[in-house]
Amino acid sequence: MRAVLALLALVAWALPARALDDPAREAARAAITRQVEALGRDDAESAFALAAPSIQALFPTPDVFIGMVRSNYTPIYRHRSFVFGEARETAENGLSQDVAIQDAYGVDWSAAYSLERQADGSWRITGCRLSKSPGTSL
Repeated sequence: MRAVLALLALVAWALPARALDDPAREAARAAITRQVEALGRDDAESAFALAAPSIQALFPTPDVFIGMVRSNYTPIYRHRSFVFGEARETAENGLSQDVAIQDAYGVDWSAAYSLERQADGSWRITGCRLSKSPGTSL
């Protein structure tokens, strides 16, 4: 029995992530786009409003939140290009959205946003993992 359960767990882990329907993908991308646009306007309130409650709980004010973004996510905060890639369902109410970014200096970055669907059906950002794209030397 244990062997069967272990085999099922291994098969489930090896399967590709479930595909998202277009409306969910577009709604999640729209949330990211609205936050990126708010950051571009230095609109701390609007950018903070698109963060999930778990992220909002980490920051005492929207201004502290946008300060963290300025310091730690400069390629997102000020970018030349922002292109959506693959989106994958990660849980019943979660997804991961890949984004290719070119920063203000022309350096290429990859971002993996995580989002969670809220009880009201909206998507909120739960995190972002940012890394330089492979082959980038700067």
